[in-house]
Amino acid sequence: MPLGPLRPSPLVEQAAQRLRAQIADGTWPVGARLPGETTLARELGVGRSTVREALRALAGAGLVQARQGAGVFVLATEPEEDWRARLRRASVADVYEIREMIEGRATELAAVRRTDADLAAIDRALAARDAARPADAAAGPQVEAFIDADIALHAAIVRAAHNPILTDLFAEFVPVLREGLLELASFVDVRRHDLDHGRDAHAALVEAVRDRDPAAAARIIAAELEQTLTGLRRR
Repeated sequence: MPLGPLRPSPLVEQAAQRLRAQIADGTWPVGARLPGETTLARELGVGRSTVREALRALAGAGLVQARQGAGVFVLATEPEEDWRARLRRASVADVYEIREMIEGRATELAAVRRTDADLAAIDRALAARDAARPADAAAGPQVEAFIDADIALHAAIVRAAHNPILTDLFAEFVPVLREGLLELASFVDVRRHDLDHGRDAHAALVEAVRDRDPAAAARIIAAELEQTLTGLRRR
């Protein structure tokens, strides 16, 4: 399929779209070297600077890669998903496995680095979680409020690690975690046997952070998260 000249409009976007179409239809398969900038500019009817910007956009999408002295090569036929899109598509169990790694380390750091202000925030979050515990096993707003309070407690402990990257990573997981926990709470057997989802374990976790005991904190959070992960795998 010949490229053909472009119509007037945002030329970089048009050029990138036309080149992407050539990659998608197999004209340039994965591993192929694209024609040089001069050739592409002539076929598209634009300047070399426009081609260069279009190729840069394709590189940003993970479709091509420039190799110094060799040219531009096709890496993939579909653009890479961004982090949030990949999280939305991932299973909750997969996300929970990563959460175990992130929150396990964050909890250890919190036990070492926490301040009095952090402890005050964590204590408030634990009290809010206790207050939000549903009076019965009925699903609905009560369960949603409890799950939100549970996540808020975990978020307060992660913040006490004083690592902004860990804090941001946990925040990225929250929407998927919330959705998964709501689904998990909808199962009658889960609600009947463990609606509180480990009040004693959460209290013990807070005490481990208070006592600056990273080993105990890591052990408690690992057991608590593994319990939930087991429930997710059984769905």
